[in-house]
Amino acid sequence: MFEIKDKETCDFDILALGEVMLRLDPGEGRIRNARSFKVWEGGGEYNVARGLRRCFGLRAALVSGIADNEIGLLLEDFILQGGVDMTYVKHFAFDGVGRKVRNSLNFTERGFGVRGAVGCSDRGLGAASQLKPGDIDWEEIFGVRGVRWLHTGGIYAALSETTPEIVIEAVKAAKKYGTIVSYDLNYRPSLWNSIGGKARAREVNREIAKYVDVMIGNEEDFTACLGLEVEGLDENISNPEAESFKKMIIKSVEAYPNFKAVATTLRKVKSASFNDWSALAWLGGNFYESKKRSLEILDRVGGGDSFASGFIYGLMELKDPQLAVEFGAAHGALAMTTPGDTSSAIKSEVEKLARGGGARVVR
Repeated sequence: MFEIKDKETCDFDILALGEVMLRLDPGEGRIRNARSFKVWEGGGEYNVARGLRRCFGLRAALVSGIADNEIGLLLEDFILQGGVDMTYVKHFAFDGVGRKVRNSLNFTERGFGVRGAVGCSDRGLGAASQLKPGDIDWEEIFGVRGVRWLHTGGIYAALSETTPEIVIEAVKAAKKYGTIVSYDLNYRPSLWNSIGGKARAREVNREIAKYVDVMIGNEEDFTACLGLEVEGLDENISNPEAESFKKMIIKSVEAYPNFKAVATTLRKVKSASFNDWSALAWLGGNFYESKKRSLEILDRVGGGDSFASGFIYGLMELKDPQLAVEFGAAHGALAMTTPGDTSSAIKSEVEKLARGGGARVVR
């Protein structure tokens, strides 16, 4: 295991850097003909910090941006309900229309059976994407108050010309003060297409990767964001996806020897409602695989983020790589049984499932 700062020396266990959007959910219906939506909050980086706070009881904070209007107040209400500290969320004046800054929306269908989940983001000019170098006092955050772990990712890095600069500013400050940095590559073609595509994604993520301790992503992410590729596998291998990713991990650690751990979820989509689900991690030269589960999915969005929070908890608090990957896979599985991007699981439920418990009724 690698060295993580003591709780007593830090105000925060986890700090997330990223955008938080309002998620509008048409329930069982479609976006295109909905007449009502349920509203949640969510964001790839924020979801991890919220899970660590609400499920695992750690002290979480957020660096982000919010436009000051009624939608921003609703976002703030959600974030505060999630128990995440907002001291370092920058507020932007709203011009009444959103010509310069606004709060981002994410319309998401859950999918069912042969109909896959669908996401339609409306996030141009989002407040979090307006952050620029110098806006955040990283010296105060990491040097004075103290943070044990920083989590950010490729979604936030893709939002504007300045967000990669903010991420690099943050990870450099974190490393200066001994904070562990985790990063979820989370490649989204729609975010990169209009700003340089894969070439720009690789340029940005290759630079950020130099400062990352724990890298998270699937095989597509590593190829698209870091330019790493794995040749074909022996057809006789029983679990080709896991074996392929093991090769990818080895290649990534050779390219970035600063990686102390690498992790991924392994998902075989049989339909939107049924997935095979497991996780794989590498740490200290060894591979660790979770139990494989056949899941019935209610809402798949946020499953990977909940895996990340469970995995981080296992590394931070349990200090056991096998338990970390089991807790991550179990937390991700539970998150996909409830609506919304964020997890509503509690630690005892995660621990029960991670240690082999089932779905028998609890009375």
